[in-house]
Amino acid sequence: MDLDSSSPARMPREALAQVVPGEPIAIVDIGSNSVRLVAYSGLSRAPTPLYNEKLLCGLGRNVLTTGRLHEEGVRRALQALARFRELCRTIQVGRTFVLATAAARDAENGPDFLRAAEAAWGQPVELLSGRREAELSAYGVISGFYAPDGVVGDLGGGSLELVDVRGAAVGRGVTTPLGGLALQDLSGGSLKKARKIAAETLKKAAPQLETLRGRTFYAVGGTWRALARLHQAARGYPMRVMHGYTIDPADELTFLEVVERVDAATLAAVESVSEARRPLLAYGAVVLEEIIRSGRPREIAVSATGVREGLLYELLDPASRSEDPLLVAAAELNWLRARSPGHGPELQAWTDAFMASLDNMPETADERRLRHAACLLADIGWRTHPDYRGEQSLNLIAHGAFVGIDHPGRAYLAVAVFFRHEGVAPEKASPTLRQLAGGRLFELARLLGATLRVAFPISVAMEGVLPRTPLLLRDGALVLHLPEDLRALASDRVANRLRGLARLLGVEARIAVG
Repeated sequence: MDLDSSSPARMPREALAQVVPGEPIAIVDIGSNSVRLVAYSGLSRAPTPLYNEKLLCGLGRNVLTTGRLHEEGVRRALQALARFRELCRTIQVGRTFVLATAAARDAENGPDFLRAAEAAWGQPVELLSGRREAELSAYGVISGFYAPDGVVGDLGGGSLELVDVRGAAVGRGVTTPLGGLALQDLSGGSLKKARKIAAETLKKAAPQLETLRGRTFYAVGGTWRALARLHQAARGYPMRVMHGYTIDPADELTFLEVVERVDAATLAAVESVSEARRPLLAYGAVVLEEIIRSGRPREIAVSATGVREGLLYELLDPASRSEDPLLVAAAELNWLRARSPGHGPELQAWTDAFMASLDNMPETADERRLRHAACLLADIGWRTHPDYRGEQSLNLIAHGAFVGIDHPGRAYLAVAVFFRHEGVAPEKASPTLRQLAGGRLFELARLLGATLRVAFPISVAMEGVLPRTPLLLRDGALVLHLPEDLRALASDRVANRLRGLARLLGVEARIAVG
């Protein structure tokens, strides 16, 4: 059956194209341990993966002792490239980038492999220098965190890159041969020797580690993400999202010592880690332990964004780079899922005026951006059955593929939109999300949820009403202003919700008409 441009089957792709202009873009990362394809819906400040697949090839296994890429790893990597090329054709990718890292840099047969890889892919492969890899890793963290400040550590199979980041500024990076496979190779499988090698090697990275004290260490790479997943399971953490997961260094040291002592197969949730990666967990633990002891960071933050996202960030124009990735992602979801996308920005302005009228509740810049994101996400669950809108919205938001947000921020967004649907009684909220948000963000979520409960019955999620119906605290009373031609909106339902919000503020409520 032929599908014309008006066919419903064509609408999702066309709608997505309007949200993210341009064709899909794909990046293949040929690492020392794995070869991965990620295809994105387009070039955006908040890139959305259309497809993500990796194959653990072990390309760099024993490369530091033999000087050559592993033969079976080469075969598997070329096989993966051929498959990924076909997948990109199916996805109709417009632009592709193929990157090779430490193993291809270090091996004497690296040039031969790159020629074979280019033949398998059909276009040139970019061999990244260590410094270039560090730079892209730093851009990846800048793209994925709100105002990052610390040191990025990207642990691959063949190398560890360290580089300082402050906001959008990238310092001088350094590369070391401390990747999981490399360290396993150099130490001959001895963790005691691996620890000594890591300590001696990191002395050469002193300029980067000296700046880490009291700041954040951003952990990039599959092995460290796997360790973080096991840490979550061991601590009974209520959210499985990796990006933005933060760990206290003292607690992490205790956990890392356990990883180094025991058989990986005995660790909780180890089934979530591929068998090919499990032998590298202890080596990743050794390196992270030495970084913590040498650098003394304030916290460890796990990053799901790295070299690939760093390259996408680099491709953006300066104006797009300066955008807030959380708000960009929320705006895309608002456009795709809300009944009237223009209503979200109106909610932002409407709640701006309301919050400005509350003299005793000033917001921080981060709290304001979280509120703005919640306004954009407030109506994304409307297609769900009414009995489940709160629950479904909470799950979509708490576990969404957002960047530029930490886990307390995720909990705030999810709970605020949940309250918008279900009412703001504290006991209705998930105890784990309440704990995760913390006291202040939880109360701000209740306040916003109650405010949204006033907004929707008067606007029915449509544009044009909220700019004419301001909600303000004036002279000790909460006042909803309705113009004369909208007098009929002053229903019992609106009045009840207005009183509910007023109770949170400890004031009286009234509706002013005219």
